[in-house]
Amino acid sequence: VVAGGKYTTYRVMAKDAVDEAVHGLDQRVAACVTEDTPLLGAEGYKALWNARARIADRTGLHVARVEHLLNRYGSMTEEILELILADPTLGEPLPAADDYLRAEIVYAASHEGARHLDDVLTRRTRISIETFDRGARSARLCAELIAPVLGWDQGRIDREVEHYEKRVEAERESQRQPDDLTADAARLGAPDIVST
Repeated sequence: VVAGGKYTTYRVMAKDAVDEAVHGLDQRVAACVTEDTPLLGAEGYKALWNARARIADRTGLHVARVEHLLNRYGSMTEEILELILADPTLGEPLPAADDYLRAEIVYAASHEGARHLDDVLTRRTRISIETFDRGARSARLCAELIAPVLGWDQGRIDREVEHYEKRVEAERESQRQPDDLTADAARLGAPDIVST
């Protein structure tokens, strides 16, 4: 049983799970190739890293920002840069989460499969754990940025922001509780987002 894991170990866990699943089969199974398969964004990374100063000149971003994107997205950074070149306002940092560019929020919905604001702020980015307010001050702008990508109207934007704010408040409430059981109950008190 695999009950969880980290990005840094999921390939080892997957190999172990498959090895266990095929153990004892009557047929031959090909050897695992995960060790030789590059992660998404690895191919072309070195060339982009070496060109980071030129990329900064071309996009108007600071070299440190380009390096930050490369460290986050690898060669997939090119897709984010395309968004910025098409709409330079997407190269601006998010207010209250200035380690992130607006383009990263759009990218989460357009390229990474995010369907909810909560997903963007908690899983596609780490805004919910890297900012003092857990992304609450950035939430509305982020929802407005992904709305055109996901076809949201104003009502949907409002619902997504309200849901996110309730989740943040439930997290804060859970941290004020005296024990784990009460804390879990408080955190789970935030309703799940339901698409309408």
